[in-house]
Amino acid sequence: MMSRTILRSKVIVPRVNALVGRRFYSFKQEDQPRIRIGSTAPNFVVNTTAGKIDFHEYIGDKWAVLFSHPADFTPVCTTELGAFSKLKPEFDKRGVKLIGLSTEGVDSHNQWIKDIEEVVTEGEKFGFPIIADSTKEVAYKYDMVTEEDFKNLESGMVATVRAVFVIDPAKKIRLTLTYPASTGRNTAEILRVVDALQLSDKRGIATPVDWTEGQDVIIPPTVSNEAAKEKFGDFKTVKPYLRYTTLK
Repeated sequence: MMSRTILRSKVIVPRVNALVGRRFYSFKQEDQPRIRIGSTAPNFVVNTTAGKIDFHEYIGDKWAVLFSHPADFTPVCTTELGAFSKLKPEFDKRGVKLIGLSTEGVDSHNQWIKDIEEVVTEGEKFGFPIIADSTKEVAYKYDMVTEEDFKNLESGMVATVRAVFVIDPAKKIRLTLTYPASTGRNTAEILRVVDALQLSDKRGIATPVDWTEGQDVIIPPTVSNEAAKEKFGDFKTVKPYLRYTTLK
């Protein structure tokens, strides 16, 4: 009995390793980048519905929003991709490139896009690339999987969660959002945080809860009253650490 067990292990293990080599050809769990705000967004070269791209070259000197989907032809994802496509002119105004990701191939993506154009964009052409991440390599590099799936990524079916990454022109991660597979994203919120991040970079301010463009902003506590007066003009002090101003 013992000899049979040993024989099985010798036969099976190489097959598993070969499978892992094919699926995760340049990914090792222990080498996974830590994706934090301020991290450099991991680069990758991958096939998309717009052809092969180098991700950092695709971003160029723009901002980018990268967001993932569990699979093609799924109902929530269909609504999301269509909504992002309809909002693309707004992202364009802000110098933001959109790019989606799903775990099927390019042919499947292209067929799915036809459905999206039919039921969500009302005939308008779909506006940005979808990454074909059939090996799940990009999903793993960006930690787009659940805890359980990450532990078991060498076996079984793994679906990506609904992750969102806002990336600036320096290729730094500026915002991350992660949703469970059952919950659709809020496209208006993603557009709002892009506005907030870009305004913060440009004017050196912070934005309060539920802030939208045109509303008062917060002067950071690191700015003295004298410097705030010189930089922003009038401002309202609610607490010494909480001061509001209207940008002109």
